[in-house]
Amino acid sequence: MEDNFYNHPSAIVDEGCKIGSGTKIWHFSHIMAGCIIGEKCNIGQNVVVSPGVVLGKNVKVQNNVSIYTGVICEDDVFLGPSMVFTNVSNPRSAVIRKDQYKETLVKKGASIGANATVVCGNAIGSYALIGAGAVITKPVPDYALVVGNPARQIGWVSEYGHKLIFDEKGHAFCPETNQEYILLDQKISRVN
Repeated sequence: MEDNFYNHPSAIVDEGCKIGSGTKIWHFSHIMAGCIIGEKCNIGQNVVVSPGVVLGKNVKVQNNVSIYTGVICEDDVFLGPSMVFTNVSNPRSAVIRKDQYKETLVKKGASIGANATVVCGNAIGSYALIGAGAVITKPVPDYALVVGNPARQIGWVSEYGHKLIFDEKGHAFCPETNQEYILLDQKISRVN
């Protein structure tokens, strides 16, 4: 473990984890042995990062999030306040299922809103936007905008998180960056 990250005095960082330079770990958080946290991440207050978790570069974890074993977040992921990951489909207090943890992959640039729940085993696509309070029960495509319980897709978003409005030819532009996107066979690709 290197010492080129900030660790608030009330946070606990176990030996045997890897933390990238420029990362900040705030009040009352616990970073457990065996996890990997990339460069320039921000780990908010009262966060738990469990063994085996991998966070890419520039991941923002807001307050009160527990990231359980089995979760992998790629670069530039945003985890909103009090959002929830699970890692076992059928938990029971009296039944030990530590060998049955399911992997949950959150791909590059995805954002998960406050109080959302991600049921284990469901991948979140690149740049997808999960609305506050949504419950993810199935995989989410790249650039998808999903809301509700259970979550349903209501549109598409740009890499900057703006809703995309497609013309009759399947073209849309981000209002902030003017990046062009194409929708073909229910898949989005960025042109420029």
